[in-house]
Amino acid sequence: MFNRVLLATIVLLGWSQQSLIGSERPNFLVILCDDLGYGDLGCYGSESIRTPHLDKLASQGIRLTDCYSASPLCSPARAGLLTGRTPSRTGIYSWIAEGNPMNLKRDEKTIATLLKAANYDTCHVGKWHLNGKFNHPDQTQPDDHGFDHWFATQNNASPTHKNPKNFVRNGKEVGDQKGYSCQLVADEAIDWLEKRKQRDNPFFMFVCFHEPHEPIDSPDEMVAAYPDAEKRGEALYYANVTNMDSAVGRLMKKLDELKINEETLVIFTSDNGPETLNRYKSAWRSHGSSGPLRGMKLHVYEGGIRVPGIIRWTEKVQAGQTSAEPVSGVDFLPTLCELAGVDVPKSKPLDGTSIANLLSGKQVERHKPLFWHYFGGTGNRQVALREGDWKVVARWDGPANMPVGGSLKRGVVPLLKASKLDHFELYHISEDISEKKDVSQQFPDRLQSLSSKAQNLYQEVLAEGPIWFK
Repeated sequence: MFNRVLLATIVLLGWSQQSLIGSERPNFLVILCDDLGYGDLGCYGSESIRTPHLDKLASQGIRLTDCYSASPLCSPARAGLLTGRTPSRTGIYSWIAEGNPMNLKRDEKTIATLLKAANYDTCHVGKWHLNGKFNHPDQTQPDDHGFDHWFATQNNASPTHKNPKNFVRNGKEVGDQKGYSCQLVADEAIDWLEKRKQRDNPFFMFVCFHEPHEPIDSPDEMVAAYPDAEKRGEALYYANVTNMDSAVGRLMKKLDELKINEETLVIFTSDNGPETLNRYKSAWRSHGSSGPLRGMKLHVYEGGIRVPGIIRWTEKVQAGQTSAEPVSGVDFLPTLCELAGVDVPKSKPLDGTSIANLLSGKQVERHKPLFWHYFGGTGNRQVALREGDWKVVARWDGPANMPVGGSLKRGVVPLLKASKLDHFELYHISEDISEKKDVSQQFPDRLQSLSSKAQNLYQEVLAEGPIWFK
């Protein structure tokens, strides 16, 4: 009894860095949503959407107020998360349309590749969206990037989240399924956990829900639970998030049942901000919220890149925390590798920083500023950089009519490689979360310092990125 009390006291005071790493390597469960907005969860202030399981998850660990995706749209965000590198370095410049030559190249080291080499079991379930030729030998697939088991779609669940027909399991088409995408993804994850042969091995599982990306469909009983919604599209969206929340709850319950809760680090986040209502024909259900943030998906303003972020590691990380430490998807690879005792490769530039210090209540030592690039950014704002409490936003000096939201087309990358940044805006982001006041005139020295760093990173990143179209 005394030992249990002593242990609990140690936990509440915060574990040391050495105890976090320790001799027992943790399991990793990374859950990624699609187009979930900063303001879409109860624990992030939503008064419209009920998310009891994620609210509970946040109460059990660290709720990040300054969590960022690696990009303001899907495919690049996933590339950045898996590689720890600014997505344009890897050639994932935009979302990947079916048949597009963009794919995560074979020589890119992913979290799964590195952990698998260290005897981790690896599993990917849900949306992949890192190639244009899905399940085709011409491009890399999930197993080429370290995943032992995969159950995935190229992009969205089709025809909708209900009864999708486009899942592939380990290279074989699954065909018609009954149920909703998030629950089918949770089913597969749970089945894999239960049937793992090497139970003594730690695991890395990457769960990528399609929700709440269009084309949205939700269970009737959950839609009916939102009678106050002003439009059917709102009720469908709210229910979609609630359905995803229930799938997260099932995963957490399974960790408890398998008695692996305590040794599993769980990270929950989103690939970018919420979709804009009616931006395209089928987006009439996209009622996501970026809360107090400026912009939405496709913006390098906060609404496009700042997302919900929750970290839980039962009895290793103190519960009930809220942290304003800036954290990005590119930080996941160095963090998980450090906690697993795996060396991070140095053959290519890494942009992320290990946030293992954050888990034990210490400050993160970031050696590079956070950086975002998207050539189709809304309002021709293509680049953002954050360092400490400050953020710059910039456009390029190329054509101002670059198509917004499109996949990569011939001729774009050469234009980018020949371009430079101009028209910098400066925000004191820790005090101006809504980016209402450009303070570039008041702080010229700060503007000069950050714009110079952004310009240099822009040139460096694009110099490395491949040209897909010859």
